[in-house]
Formats: sequence, C-alpha cells, structure tokens
Amino acid sequence: MTGLLAVTLPGVPLLVGLLGLLLPPSPAGAATGADRARRAAITLGVAGAAVALVVAVLLMLRVDGPVEGSTTWVDLGGLPVTLGYRLDGAALLVAVAVSAVALAVQVYSIGYLRRGPHDDVDVDHRYPPYAAQISLFTAAMLTVVVSGDLILLLVGWEVMGICSYLLIAHDRRLPEAPAAAMKAFLVTRVGDVGFLLGIALLGVGAGSFRIADVLAHDYPAGTLTVACLLLLAGVAGKSAQFPLHTWLPDAMAGPTPISALIHAATMVAAGVYAVARLYPLFAQAPAALAVLGVLATVTLLLGAFAATAQDDIKRVLAWSTVSQIGYMTGALAVGAPAAALFHLLTHAAFKALLFLAAGAVIHAVGTTLMSRMGGLRPAMPVTFWCMVVGLGALAGVPPLAGFWSKDGVLAAAEAAALDGTGPAPAWVGWLVWLGGLLGVAVTAWYATRLLLRTFLGTARMPLARPHDPPAVLRWPVLLLAVPAALLGLAAFAPWFADRLRVPADDSGPAVELVHLAPNLLLPFLLLLAGAGVAWAGWRRDPAADPARFLGPLRPVFARAFRLDDVQHALVVRPTTGLARAVRAGDELGVDGLVEGSGRAATALGAGLAGLHRAALPRAAAAVLAGALLIGVAVALIGVAA
Repeated sequence: MTGLLAVTLPGVPLLVGLLGLLLPPSPAGAATGADRARRAAITLGVAGAAVALVVAVLLMLRVDGPVEGSTTWVDLGGLPVTLGYRLDGAALLVAVAVSAVALAVQVYSIGYLRRGPHDDVDVDHRYPPYAAQISLFTAAMLTVVVSGDLILLLVGWEVMGICSYLLIAHDRRLPEAPAAAMKAFLVTRVGDVGFLLGIALLGVGAGSFRIADVLAHDYPAGTLTVACLLLLAGVAGKSAQFPLHTWLPDAMAGPTPISALIHAATMVAAGVYAVARLYPLFAQAPAALAVLGVLATVTLLLGAFAATAQDDIKRVLAWSTVSQIGYMTGALAVGAPAAALFHLLTHAAFKALLFLAAGAVIHAVGTTLMSRMGGLRPAMPVTFWCMVVGLGALAGVPPLAGFWSKDGVLAAAEAAALDGTGPAPAWVGWLVWLGGLLGVAVTAWYATRLLLRTFLGTARMPLARPHDPPAVLRWPVLLLAVPAALLGLAAFAPWFADRLRVPADDSGPAVELVHLAPNLLLPFLLLLAGAGVAWAGWRRDPAADPARFLGPLRPVFARAFRLDDVQHALVVRPTTGLARAVRAGDELGVDGLVEGSGRAATALGAGLAGLHRAALPRAAAAVLAGALLIGVAVALIGVAA
C-alpha cells in the first residue's frame, strides 16, 4: 500500500496534466458557464491537486521511518537507473506543503484568470493548458521530493524548468512575459549543466544512481568536493542564489498565482530540498559548505537590500524570496538541514499567502505599483489582515511561523560561530549569523514599508473602487493564513521535529525551539528597530515613500546593485556577439564558398548557353573564323618545323 501511494503522489497530477493538455483552448470571449473545456480543466486541476494532498497526508500518517522501493528502469553500460521512491519524514512534510500550495493556486486561478466587466466572461482562452501545466509542475516537484534515484530526480528537476518557462510566458499580451520566461529558462539551464555533471560523477563513482547507494558509497575527498560544488551550481540556478538569481524578479511578469507556486512550493524550494536530501555527502565536503555559506550570505543581504527600493509589490516579494532562500542555504551551510527545511515549510505558507493576497490587491486596483495604492485597509479588511499575518511571518514577528523558523536558523548559525559546531569552518557560522541578523532588520523595514504604502495613508487612486476579493479568491488566502500564523508552533511537537531531521544532522537544538529562548532577544530587537525606522519615516510624511531616506543608494538597491547589468555586459553581450560572428562566418565563409561556387558555375553555364544560342550567320562566321585560325596555326607549325 505504501508503494502504491508513493507512486500515486506524483502520478495523479502527472496524469491529469497530460489529460488537460488534450483539451482544446477555450473560445475567446466565451461565457465561463458555457465553456466545457474550461470547466473540465478546472475539474482536472483541482481534483489532481486535492488527491495529491490527501495522499501526502496519508503517507505522512503512515510512514514513520525511511521507506524505499525501486525497480530497474534501464541499464546504462552497467549503471542501473531505477524507477523508485524514497520516503522519510522530511520528504513527506515537503510533499504536503507542495500539494497544499498547488491546490490553493488551482482554486485561486479559477477567479484570478476570469476577467471581464461582470466576472462572467473569460478573456483568457488559454486556461486549459494553463491548468494542465500547473498540474505537470506539481507532479515534477513531487517527483523530486519522493524520488529514490538521482536520474529520476533529474527528470523532475528538468520538467520543472520547462513548466516554469511555459507558465511565466502564459500571458502573451505582455511583451515582457516571453522575455522573462526565456531568461528564467536559460539562466537555470546554466546551473543545470553543473547539476547534471555532479549527478554523473556521483553515479559513476558509486556504480549506481540510487540515492541510498550514493549516500552509502565512500568517495575520495576531492571527488566528493567537486561533485558537491557541481550540484551547488544547479541549486544556485533553481533556487535563485547569487550569482544565478537574476531570473527570479523578472519572472514576476507571469500570472500572480504562478509567482506564488514558484516562490512557495516549487522551483526555488527544489534546490534547498536537494541539498537536504543529499546532506550526508555535503557534510563530508566542508569546502563545498563554505562556498554555500558565502553564497547564502551574499544572497540573503542582496535580496533584502534590493527589496527595500522596489515600487512593484510583486518584485518586493520576489526579492524577499531570494533573501529567505539565503537563510535556508545558510542553515545548510552551518550544518542544520532540519532548520533549513523548517524555514522552507513556513516560508511556503507565508509566501504563498503574501503572493495570493497581493494578487487580490492587484485584482482590485488594477496595478502592481505601490505608489498608486494606499488607503486600502477600509475597503479590503480581509486582505489587509491576511497581509499583516504574512508580512509578520516574513519579518519574524512572534508567535507567527516565520519567527520560530528564522530564529532556528540564527540559533544554528550562532552555535556554529561561537561553539564551532557543524561540518563547515567556524568563520562560515560567523558570516551566516551576522548576515542573518542584519537581514532581520532590513526585512522588518521593507515588510513594514509594503504594508504602510499599500493599505494605510490616503488613497492615491481616487477613481478606483477596491474591494475584498470574491470567495474563490478569498478562501485560499484565508486558509493559507492559518499555517502562516501557527505552523511554527508545530516545532514544539517532538514528532514534527523528528520528521525534519535528515541523516548527518547533528544540529542539536536548532529545531527544538524550547531551547532557543536565550537566542531570541537580539533578533527581536533588530526586528523592532527595522520596523520602527520604517514607521517613523512614514509618520513624518505619510504621502512620501519611506525609501526616500536611502538617497543615492536607492537606484542602486532598486537595480539590485546592477548585477543584472553586469551579467548582461559580461555574459549576454559577449555571447550574442560571438553568436553573430559565428553566424556571419558560417553565412559568408562556409555557405559563401559553396554558394559562390554554385553561382560561378551557373554564370559560366549561362555564358556558354548564350554562345550556343547565337544566330545562324553569326555561328557560320564563327565556324569559318575558327577553321581559318586552325589552318593558319597548322601552316605556321609546318614552316617552323
């Protein structure tokens, strides 16, 4: 029964996704009640996500310890590739989170992608493939979560990349959407090359791609370090970590529900989960963990500072995701994968809540710019309080979920810095701890700014008539507010903390939150300081943006230190220039020689053909002249002889 449920978990979303792709597009402008294709797509999408959630919960209740099963799929020169599953407590908790967010997004999309003067005319006639691609996206992430073989994990990993490309580019009317989708696809592919090579190195070394065999194999230190560094390249791409982070903010061109799915449960969470799943290998490669710690700290602060100067509400949340993933990878670097997974779960809850609540605001006012919002609290009380819960959890306000998980990360980093615990050098702990503390203050600042600019003060769009969203949009937001508020308290339950632990995790009290009381004061004071500075700036002039005090740093932060421009100058422009040069060489050199030879032969043939088509008197004169010349030549040769 466990094996059947394990196969059903990704299998049902995969099946409904494939069936959904067979549905015809909805007729443009068709009434939603009469559109059978749209109704079928809704039924398939919601049912597939609901079944996956039920199966994930059943497996979580049924499975206590590690369980796995597999069958040989194909043999690659003596290296068997298996179709199998590997379940443990951490995998099933992540599976529940993925399925829950996917279900919320499927339900939310029913209303969000129904746009018309009376909310009864659907102008998005591509809804059936949209819903099917969400199901495939969910199936791919669940495959990564439960896979017992690295090759099968890679399949799910790559299918996610394809689905993200399709979903980000869903709205073809936006010129930036296809460009953002292409950027996301290409940047993540760069990291995936390293991920593929790392998997190949591990599989060849162990003689098998089964995760159990790979974890049990004794690799040489150098080989293991190189393999882990290659895997981190893929993690940096998928989880939007420096220097491959630039695709994630631009991906906000996609529909808001897709932003929630990518940021909360799929894509960006996949890299963190992959490292946690293979953590026994990383624990034996301290150099790789040191690199991960440096990248995590840079990413954490880069995302936080970039979020302070954004005007687009979705881009604020996007940069906050970059920063929060930095906390997770920082926890992995200091030897606390349980703390990383705990923050992954709480982040899934509050970030999905924030994006869907932001979508309700955008749906009501028709803009993503906070400079055109303001004063929305009286008209949207439900959305306001849900946003308060989400932003409070993001900032780490007690007793909301993010408070417990983020402080678990900081406690693990503090222990690594002061006590030398963890597999990485002590300086990695100092780096992650100090960067994380600074990130607490900055996160509280931009979260407070977002709340003030959006919901308080005076309305900056007097003609807009905002309102709380309809039920199909409101209920997913309300239900996600529950785990965003309360999930952190689950860590007090021993069964929850035990399920978060993975092999080689010796972080001790990093998730046993009852031991964290002495470590909570400093982060809480920094939180108050960051929120207080934002509040004080807003109180002095509610009509002005609190980010004005950044002065000349504001455009630098708004452009994320211009790293995207650096990437464009150092990578994109030389690559496109080289491509143009190669194309010119091919067209003018290789093709030019072939085509030039053909044109010369054609011209010579045309000239000879013209001579053969001469008129009879001219041809006769030419023959006689030729005969005369031959006779003269013979005579001259005879005289000379």
